[in-house]
Amino acid sequence: MTEELKDIRKDLSKKLKKERFEHTIGVMYTASSLAMCYDEDIQKALTAGLLHDCGKYCSSKDQIKLCRKYKISLTDSELEMPALIHAKLGAYLARHEYKIEDQDIIDAITYHTTGRPGMTLLEKIIYIADYIEPNRKLIPGLAEIRSIVFQDIDRAVYLSAQRTVRYLKDGGRAVDPMTISTCEYYKK
Repeated sequence: MTEELKDIRKDLSKKLKKERFEHTIGVMYTASSLAMCYDEDIQKALTAGLLHDCGKYCSSKDQIKLCRKYKISLTDSELEMPALIHAKLGAYLARHEYKIEDQDIIDAITYHTTGRPGMTLLEKIIYIADYIEPNRKLIPGLAEIRSIVFQDIDRAVYLSAQRTVRYLKDGGRAVDPMTISTCEYYKK
């Protein structure tokens, strides 16, 4: 791990709640394993994994205030589902607070909650690493996704998007249109 990443890790260990930080470390290492499997840049995967939830250090209400302050545009569905907001805020913080200039990393952070059609390999890695990392509580279908992700990442992305859509709809909650688009795109 580079000195830069060690510094970011140290900073996040102070800012994030204990469980969130442990999740973050799980995503970082899961992302690096997937990067090795799929021949993606390991440092980029480590960096995006480490920073993917850096915008989750405060409440949803405060995240909205910060987005307004930093002129980060939010969609109606993001305002309706504040759990999504940390992705855009995190991408902003990665660039401006943690000095990440690599657009691939910024995009992986931006789309790690909803996915998007035609994701880059790094975006898929962070999206799925967030879903399958070892600290995640076991949810229906998680074992299946973990078992196939190292053979077929696109199928794993589809299954996780499908399960997210189903989970939200079954709970009577709104589903971000981007998640639905992701699900449709990766349905083979």
